[in-house]
Amino acid sequence: MSKYPIEVFWSDEDEGYIATVPDLPGCTAWGATETDALREAHEAIAAWVEAAAAAGRPVPEPMPPLGEAGYSGRFIMRVPRRLHADLARSAKREGVSLNQYLLYLLTERQAGRSHAA
Repeated sequence: MSKYPIEVFWSDEDEGYIATVPDLPGCTAWGATETDALREAHEAIAAWVEAAAAAGRPVPEPMPPLGEAGYSGRFIMRVPRRLHADLARSAKREGVSLNQYLLYLLTERQAGRSHAA
């Protein structure tokens, strides 16, 4: 059994389940069922790690599960003053705080990326 997290989703385009391993770039697998995709993903992980080792490339450590990663839900980011002002104005027009507005923008962007994959 692999220590790497695996994400599995249905793909209409591929007419099957796709399993991706976020910690290992390009490591994916296909299966007619979720179980098949997971089994293939474990084989793909083993092949990915073996190929990286043979090529002398580093093998990344798996990321800890979300609950264990120590994410506080807070981060600090510097932005240009003009962008800060524009975002604050947009938040005011929407009748929400700047934090709420930024959370909305980030969530929408991330949701769009998830559906595009």
